[in-house]
Amino acid sequence: MSNLRFALPSTGALFDGTSKLLSDCGLSVRRANSRRYTADIPSLPGVDVLFQRQSDITIEIDGGSADIGVVGLDRYYESRLERGDTVLLHEGLGFGGSKLVIAVPDSWLDVTTMADLADVTLEFRAKGRDLRIASKYERLTKRFLNENGVNYVSIVHVSGGLEAAPVMGYADIIADITATGTTLRENGLRILVDGAVIESQSVIVGNGRALANDPEKLAHARQILEKIEASLRARKYQRVTGDIQGESEDEVGRQMMRRRELGGLDGPTISAVHTGKQSNWYTVQVLVRKTDLPDVVSHFRGLGGIGIAANDVQYVYRERCESYDRLVENLKPFMDSDG
Repeated sequence: MSNLRFALPSTGALFDGTSKLLSDCGLSVRRANSRRYTADIPSLPGVDVLFQRQSDITIEIDGGSADIGVVGLDRYYESRLERGDTVLLHEGLGFGGSKLVIAVPDSWLDVTTMADLADVTLEFRAKGRDLRIASKYERLTKRFLNENGVNYVSIVHVSGGLEAAPVMGYADIIADITATGTTLRENGLRILVDGAVIESQSVIVGNGRALANDPEKLAHARQILEKIEASLRARKYQRVTGDIQGESEDEVGRQMMRRRELGGLDGPTISAVHTGKQSNWYTVQVLVRKTDLPDVVSHFRGLGGIGIAANDVQYVYRERCESYDRLVENLKPFMDSDG
């Protein structure tokens, strides 16, 4: 059995976001220097980290050079083999948000929808040429255009900034990735109202065949998914602790549960405070959504609570790891095909 090969983006926003996510999860990457393309995760022996260009990660995983990796959802759908071995492991890591959009020059005043664009392509066709669209996402763009009845187009491949293509004259419109649309507007381009090809964010993908046939690699992948899922879930919660006086633990529990929505994710944890005095005090802990924190504090106060404190939590685990369960389901075809 060999180590799990974990491909990470080598530069850019996805590199920064991935590094922070793994650090927050207790899976910090140890890299000798920024020029090294290999690294490890000290807290997770058996995992080799490989730094790759984001555009290459899906291809490397499909080809078996890496087992799992972090990549943008847009790049995954653009680059994966149609009948390849790559599958989604985690569908949203919470960073790298963007969308692939169709944008036309501001001067095209009558073109606001994909239906309008379809009409324009017919006009271009009548004049003897196709509409030229500059994009680095040929597969996704062509599929979206065809689905919207925009058929007479040719893709222009541009290595640099796409926004200049219409001004320079080597394309009529563009399909490009944007987070805010600011750069498009600054270059005299406008997104069609229904021109969003795909909404993207960072995801984890993996080689289904490799994971299905190597229990150790699958176990390492599960550890990574478990920590990431629990860490992302924990961002929504805080643990609130306070002391409340009452006749018994049961009585304090009933008081807390008068408002079930404020009684914590799985109900309150209550324990006696041994003060040496006759008065009965109990420490109450609840795990609640951050959005409910003001109401929870008011609820504690209404019950005479004192010493109320709220703290962030690093991980929130549930009964099962949802992303791992989905992975196991996605691996069934690879297990079946290999007997």
